[in-house]
Amino acid sequence: MEKLEEQIAHLTRVVEEMSDVIARQDKEIALLTRRVQLLLEREAHREQDGGGGVVLGDERPPHY
Repeated sequence: MEKLEEQIAHLTRVVEEMSDVIARQDKEIALLTRRVQLLLEREAHREQDGGGGVVLGDERPPHY
């Protein structure tokens, strides 16, 4: 019986730790999702304004 009580205590602790990790990850995912949304909105506004394009690694700048 004592062995079962130890296992239950261990499993309870592990579940609580996992719950804390999941809660932290949920907050981080929400923050990152919001940041991505803001970046997408910013890029959409930049494209609407006809802002300068981004030079990709294999593209030559327009002055060449």
